[in-house]
Amino acid sequence: MTASLPGTVAERGLAIVGAVASQLNAGLPATDALRSVATTMFRELGARGVVLWVHEPNATTFRRIASGDCPPAPDRAERLDLLPPSGPDTWRGTLRHDHDTVGVLEVHGATSAMVPLLTVLGDVLVPFLAATELSEDLAYEVAAQSREIDEQRRFTSLVIDSLPVGLYVVDRDYRILVWNRKRETGTQGVPRQEAVGRRLFDVLTRQPPAELQAAFDAVFRSGELQQDEIEVARGGETRIYRITRIPMRLGGDAVTHVITIGEDVTEWRAIQVQIMQSEKLAAVGQLAAGVMHEINNPLATIGACVAAIEGRLADCTGPGVAAIQEYADIVDKEVHRCTSIVDGLLDFSRPKGTRKAPVSVTAVVEDALFLFRHHERYKHYVTETELAPDLPLIQGNQEQLIQVMMALLLNALDAMEPGGRLTVRTLRSRWRGHEVLIEVEDTGRGIPAPLQSRIFEPFFTTKAQGRGTGLGLSICYGIVEEHRGRIEVDSHPGRGSVFRVSLPVAP
Repeated sequence: MTASLPGTVAERGLAIVGAVASQLNAGLPATDALRSVATTMFRELGARGVVLWVHEPNATTFRRIASGDCPPAPDRAERLDLLPPSGPDTWRGTLRHDHDTVGVLEVHGATSAMVPLLTVLGDVLVPFLAATELSEDLAYEVAAQSREIDEQRRFTSLVIDSLPVGLYVVDRDYRILVWNRKRETGTQGVPRQEAVGRRLFDVLTRQPPAELQAAFDAVFRSGELQQDEIEVARGGETRIYRITRIPMRLGGDAVTHVITIGEDVTEWRAIQVQIMQSEKLAAVGQLAAGVMHEINNPLATIGACVAAIEGRLADCTGPGVAAIQEYADIVDKEVHRCTSIVDGLLDFSRPKGTRKAPVSVTAVVEDALFLFRHHERYKHYVTETELAPDLPLIQGNQEQLIQVMMALLLNALDAMEPGGRLTVRTLRSRWRGHEVLIEVEDTGRGIPAPLQSRIFEPFFTTKAQGRGTGLGLSICYGIVEEHRGRIEVDSHPGRGSVFRVSLPVAP
């Protein structure tokens, strides 16, 4: 192609092409080589300026490499059609490789005699630009893959560190490869940098090395998950940890690593104990119910004998009759008290399989108040009602709910001195729209805070000795719970108490 050039230009063109080729093959970084080429072309061609627009890897943009006095332009162009407009003496050639544009050569102050040489120089630049773009694309993809791998590793590391259990991994040489954050802050907390890379026996020193090695060897040998529990004293208390060793295989059938997870199961064990205790109490309750049922028979016999003795005493005279009558009265009174305790315990323990139907809580309260007004102590207190209209129905047993109301009303009287005020109200729950509430409020002495959590326990009472069995509120609690509701107390000593029964609205 250079043979068609005028003699002097051809001679200079061969030298320029040789210089450009030499610079492209000098092993310089791509940008430095292209900048050197632009400077050489500017100097040797005698042009005002030379610009190379080079395609960037994995993008549509072109970056600008310039030498000489070139018109002002941005460092990058988004597309070729957005390149600055060229002047009348500007030659611009698109450099293509396999139908792909790899760059643009732009010469300012070019003459028509330079055009063949510039075409040749463009052909020399194309392989270099194509190879550079390919290598940069590969480097970009490798870097992107490396970043993605790093992100995946970071994500996995964060997942492992976020686990609420201690986790570490050892290889067949017993060297620690992974040590999560919980292991750093746990009972035997060791910083990660002090654990990773070291042998297991140098880090975990509480357990004898031979015993620890035997536990891991069992997993390496059998390839099966192993579990055991250990007790660790910490801060004056004993914690229980479940240790799980999980076999891990990187390839093939042989176990290459063991993942160890340590989980604090102290609270879980305590809950298990509570459940077992509850089951024992339930069994004892059933046994007690059976015993109480059997006790009823001799109590009835004793009561009948007392009645017979009292009948005989009516026909007797003498100095000892009065004493015998007094003893008979005591026996009769205590028999009735035992019968009341037995009946209450049976009511508390027997299954509540009663039939339920849609019930109005307002009707329950009104029926209970009707019975309550006939009580001998009613007239010594002030009773007020605040019954909300149009409350939705509940699904329940009206007789049982009246029993609950009567117990709460009578308890309120027991808590007050004559002249006290008793308020009964019904309302829709403000926080749970699917519930209706019954509240019984008194102006009595209130319940001390330490005792409020115990008032629903069987046989617990705050009344004076002989005035209560401690079963009334327990029975109320059982009935309300059987109705899928709740019974709560809000009490302030010296200011009275509010017993609140929450019942779900009927479907």
